[in-house]
Amino acid sequence: MSRPPTLTLPPCARAYRIDTARGAFAVHDARPDGAPIGTALLVPGFTGSKEDFIALLAPLAAAGFRTVAVDGRGQHESPGRSTQQAYEQQELALDVLAQARALKVPDGGPLHLLGHSLGGLITRAAVLRDPAPFRSLTALSSGPAAIDPAQQARVRMLIDALSTMEREQVWEAMRSLDPPEAADDAAPPEIAAFLRQRWLNTAPEQLIATARQMLAEPDRVDELARTGLPVHVVSGVVDYAWPVPLMDAMARRLSARRTVVEGAEHSPNAERPEKTAGALAGFWSDVG
Repeated sequence: MSRPPTLTLPPCARAYRIDTARGAFAVHDARPDGAPIGTALLVPGFTGSKEDFIALLAPLAAAGFRTVAVDGRGQHESPGRSTQQAYEQQELALDVLAQARALKVPDGGPLHLLGHSLGGLITRAAVLRDPAPFRSLTALSSGPAAIDPAQQARVRMLIDALSTMEREQVWEAMRSLDPPEAADDAAPPEIAAFLRQRWLNTAPEQLIATARQMLAEPDRVDELARTGLPVHVVSGVVDYAWPVPLMDAMARRLSARRTVVEGAEHSPNAERPEKTAGALAGFWSDVG
């Protein structure tokens, strides 16, 4: 999961719920001082939330982009439903398209879509369903198909645990499996408390359904290439969910821009936000 470096919104941003044809979604909405040169919709990954992008908001606003980070349905502060069917990938893709329509205002410039990790699979499904609202797609630490086999074993354990244990028990079990550098006591107290509360806020049906998607996702890279939409593939130098060479190959198949953020792993958005924001803003400016 991403661990945000701060929970404090910059002055350029505000938190609220955006109304769409498919319900309300909690967002962080950051705006530049003048008219935006473009708008970016940021979709978080598995066990994530809009807070994962909080460190990107100020630098992207300074670059001229309105940036809207969203909690998907059943994630953290967005309402969810109590059936796994509500979180099928096509349902989540339709949510993204509804969010895009709600954001597409005349003075907002072109709309750029970004998905982190699982969010990359969801945003890809949205684009394959309807690329028209978007000027570009960025896959941030997200690969061509199912996650790496080593991670699949951990995800299957999580699905089993969520089916038989209380979420608080699952959280404690997950933390015990983390490496020392990822342990809660390595984070500031307010961040550790937030990570726990976010986990407890997220619908278990959402976690189970999206976990299964990461295990079964087919390779849809050729379908994405046929849309003709400009794509940016961004990652850290190491990634445990999708090996970096796999993302290199995906970028070549898409004729995509490729950025590797030095000093980052699976969450460049949180680990090296200034470098990541610079790469994103440069790409969005170039594709216009």
